[in-house]
Amino acid sequence: MEEKLIQRLESAVSRLEALSAGSHGGAFTAGGGGGGADDAARDPSVVAFGDLIDEHLSKLSAAAEVIGGQVLGISNVVKEAFAAQKELLITLKHTQKPSPQGMAEFLKPLNDIIKKANAMAEGKRSDYFNHLKAAGDSLSALAWIAYTGKECGMSMPIAHVEDSWQMAEFYSNKVLVEYRNKDPNHVEWVKALKDLYVPGLRDYVKKFHPLGPVWSPTGKVIAASKAPSSNSPAAPAPPPASLLSSETSRASCSKPNVGMSAVFQQISSGDITSGLRKVTNDMKAKNRTDRTGVVGTTEKESHAAPKATPKAGPPKFELQMGRKWVVENQIENKSLVIEDCDAKQSVYVYGCKNSVLQIQGKVNNITVDKCIKMGVVFKDVVAAFEVVNCSSIEVQCQGSAPTISVDNTGGCQLYLSKDSLETSISTAKSSEINVMVPGAEPDGDWVEHALPQQYIHVFKDGRFETTPASHSGG
Repeated sequence: MEEKLIQRLESAVSRLEALSAGSHGGAFTAGGGGGGADDAARDPSVVAFGDLIDEHLSKLSAAAEVIGGQVLGISNVVKEAFAAQKELLITLKHTQKPSPQGMAEFLKPLNDIIKKANAMAEGKRSDYFNHLKAAGDSLSALAWIAYTGKECGMSMPIAHVEDSWQMAEFYSNKVLVEYRNKDPNHVEWVKALKDLYVPGLRDYVKKFHPLGPVWSPTGKVIAASKAPSSNSPAAPAPPPASLLSSETSRASCSKPNVGMSAVFQQISSGDITSGLRKVTNDMKAKNRTDRTGVVGTTEKESHAAPKATPKAGPPKFELQMGRKWVVENQIENKSLVIEDCDAKQSVYVYGCKNSVLQIQGKVNNITVDKCIKMGVVFKDVVAAFEVVNCSSIEVQCQGSAPTISVDNTGGCQLYLSKDSLETSISTAKSSEINVMVPGAEPDGDWVEHALPQQYIHVFKDGRFETTPASHSGG
């Protein structure tokens, strides 16, 4: 009896030793044996992510194939990003939780795809700019996989996915406004894109990774790259790609610290004074003999000298393909007039300065992009009037406009007619937005209304409630 018991114990110990040797000596490597990758691919969380791709991305691709062009291109990039995240989910099943440097290396394949998506929306604004921005910004939701705890500076995975989609929804709503009554395929594309994230990705994360990804305690260790390439491209401006920047070697998680987060990160690292120079006695102001109490005007003027502005391209004022009016690089021209136009045409104004444009007819939509001290007077617009990346803009609507949107603009004066008082005005990252409306009397003065640019956020009943801040002199 005792011999049988000893044999059973020895057999159990042998099996445990074999399992232990397989998990350590047979740690996962790319292309390695041991069946670790196959086992991870059959994990319920990985299988569920594959089902998410099959269900939602197939709808997005179907709508994109009908539209074609840049919309199909950016949809394929979204598909590529989700495929990359699936590979990361498989990898982390046999990988130990990485260091901050290792996390950047782990996320590099996904980060490269997100950079590619953002690059598609850069440069000269295309007719599908809102599609490109909606899809590109939405990919920041995939950064949930970088969550490593409260100290990493990110929201928890579920909240991160929801917040990321809200950034992208600003542009997807513009697509809906423009194409709701023109082309249902674009509406289907927006609906499929939203369903991919909310509820798709959000519900997946809620079910399998609500507290972040689960790493293997005995898997391989990801080593950080020795040194980032000196000519590697910098991460694009926030929000999306900077969440996954692979070149932050001292971040506490994959998301680079910016602003005060960077300050606190440096303080906690203990080397806050390592980059400071020592001030010697001869450098102190009281001991300097080369300074007087008079401020030199030459030095002051040299600092105040304006920076050289990049050269503008050739001016354009033309109708392209019978569908799009292009007004570009018009400087000090206050007699620009578009007379012969119809409701199927669009107007794109780019890079103009100190100029005035009049549009004397109904057009489909109007976009004013990167203009300074520009005035636009128009009658009717079918879809929307958009102001993007501008400064000191005046807009007068003499007829009606369903939507007016102001994005990343400083100083915008809107004049609305009585027929356009029901216009929906949306603003984002903009300041000094004033709306002038007709007075109550027929010959009365215009009444000015300032749109709020400061908001108060209060956490209540499990969610944040946002209200505009009001200021009173009392």
